[in-house]
Amino acid sequence: MTLPDEAQRDKNYREILLEPMRSCANYKPAFGHAGDEGVSLDGFKALYGADPLYHWVGLDSEFMYTAHKAAGGMTSVYRQLGTGCERFVRAIMKDEFRLSEEQINWSYEVKGNDGTSRTLTLDARLDFADLAGNPRAEELKSWTKEVAQKLNFSKPQINTLAGSVFEIRQGYKSQDAKRQNADMQSAMRARNDCYAFVLAVVSSQISNTLRRRYQNSQMLVLMGNLSGDPLDDTFAFIEQVVGYPIKAFFVRNSAIIRGEVTAMLKKLLSP
Repeated sequence: MTLPDEAQRDKNYREILLEPMRSCANYKPAFGHAGDEGVSLDGFKALYGADPLYHWVGLDSEFMYTAHKAAGGMTSVYRQLGTGCERFVRAIMKDEFRLSEEQINWSYEVKGNDGTSRTLTLDARLDFADLAGNPRAEELKSWTKEVAQKLNFSKPQINTLAGSVFEIRQGYKSQDAKRQNADMQSAMRARNDCYAFVLAVVSSQISNTLRRRYQNSQMLVLMGNLSGDPLDDTFAFIEQVVGYPIKAFFVRNSAIIRGEVTAMLKKLLSP
């Protein structure tokens, strides 16, 4: 497979990163009434204006509407940036290692207490068996062995490693126990299938407490901190192990990306 030139790859990756975020510009708060479509400014004024208390104290103001729109919209921005980062990093791995959709996917089934099964899917997989002839294969194998050693895998686990599986997030400040338990379940299943589990956070936004908890549960946590260590820094991992110059991509494309995000935020923060 021949990869596109740098300009075309930049364009493709920008679109992958930005496409989910564009929907945030049209976000409207629901106020518990309008489902996914949200309530317009006129609808809000009618709704709050008809409430005696809210009208008397002045909450039927467009400033209140803008505050609700900003609060919910910021949650949407972070969520959609997470989707964009997941797809972006996955695309880089897929391109650099010349993988098919089937090869980069990893999923497993779990049974609930009621006997029904559901499928859980992680964001990416790098399996040594799929990398025959790839110039980055030995680099990846060496890095994965270092990951396993850092996470205190046993010698038999290290000797039978098949690769790594990845959850990719833009940041991770949430203390959601359900999500943490799901990650730990995936990490356990990954080890059983001879994979190392890696949480790749693209920003530097993750609490030290949460990071320690994950590492103590034999999960590697990378974060975008520019430390230069591929066992610590998401950008260093992508550059040194995957082989793609991601920092240079952002330097080249930052003005375009920032311009589109700024325009989206201005629209989001208007009434």
